[in-house]
Amino acid sequence: MWFAGSVRIDFRASPEPTLGVEWEFALVDRQSRDLRNEAAHLFARAKPRLRDPDRLHQELLRNTVEIVTGVCQTVGEAMAELRHTLEIVVPAGDQLGLDLFGGGTHPFASWTEQQLTPGHRYQELINRTQYWGRQMLIWGVHVHVGLPSQERVMPVLSALLKYFPHLQALSASSPIWAGVDTGYASNRALMFQQLPTAGLPFQFERWEEFEAFASDLLVTGVIEELNEIRWDVRPAARLGTLENRICDGVSTFADLSALVALMHCLVVDLDGRLAAGRTLPTMPPWHVQENKWRAARYGLDAIVILDADSNERLVTDDLADLLERLAPVAERLGCTEELASVADIPRRGASYQRQRAVADRTDGDLVAVVDSVVRELRDGLG
Repeated sequence: MWFAGSVRIDFRASPEPTLGVEWEFALVDRQSRDLRNEAAHLFARAKPRLRDPDRLHQELLRNTVEIVTGVCQTVGEAMAELRHTLEIVVPAGDQLGLDLFGGGTHPFASWTEQQLTPGHRYQELINRTQYWGRQMLIWGVHVHVGLPSQERVMPVLSALLKYFPHLQALSASSPIWAGVDTGYASNRALMFQQLPTAGLPFQFERWEEFEAFASDLLVTGVIEELNEIRWDVRPAARLGTLENRICDGVSTFADLSALVALMHCLVVDLDGRLAAGRTLPTMPPWHVQENKWRAARYGLDAIVILDADSNERLVTDDLADLLERLAPVAERLGCTEELASVADIPRRGASYQRQRAVADRTDGDLVAVVDSVVRELRDGLG
């Protein structure tokens, strides 16, 4: 009876495990390092020079740009597309005195100074969410992986949540907010979930349950479009992908290629096991929620819950075993080197650790922190 009258959502299955990446950046002033609401001016300079202007997107606020790929087959192909776009966008920013900042939050910008991108969708979001919506000075990376079967989407999504803390800890890049070190590795993770349809997804077993859920939201006016379901991991039915939105903003090509490879391999591995008739392990929602908090708070020092039996382990120790298990998948997907480089992130320090190290060295100079994040992207461009 619960499913009666639910909206039909057709998942446009992808026969191949394709890949797509969306990389968000804040725009910061070359001198003050504060945010600037100049996305429209950057678009005007950069888009005419791009082979495909759709590789550059606007977002909720005018201080943000998003670099996206097309449908890719490999991590290497996706990274090459992103590099090409940035090689045009970054010089366009130079002409405007703007730099691209790849962190999950800005260390000292005031949300009260930011301007909304014109458009009904964005205006309605702010009208509804008010204080929390206006504070969304957050940036992340979204990775789409194609799935071949609508029936397997929700089981794969639920199983992927077991690895939520690994991805969040590795990518955490938002320790400082409004001039204060929050004590969290990812302040972004906890801020974003304040929006009414954001945060952890429900663990539905069947696609029909997701359709009924979406129908309820549409009927009650919680959302106007499906993409307003802003879960940390969500189905992108129109694209035929599972969209992973866990990661904070990223400032280096090395970190990004490693994280994209890990996400690609995880989804393909889980889907392959399910297709072979195996039951995918899941976690109780309360464990998933606790793991999200632990990874946001402690980053790579988080002790995470591994299973429904409440076994625990240091996230980096579990990561080592995970990378070994996924190595054959990476070989099939052509990203062996990129997946292996995930282990380099704890060795060199995640972004939240690198930002804190700069703050410590400079006696709390947050302009220097922004400088360091900007420089990491520029150094990667060569």
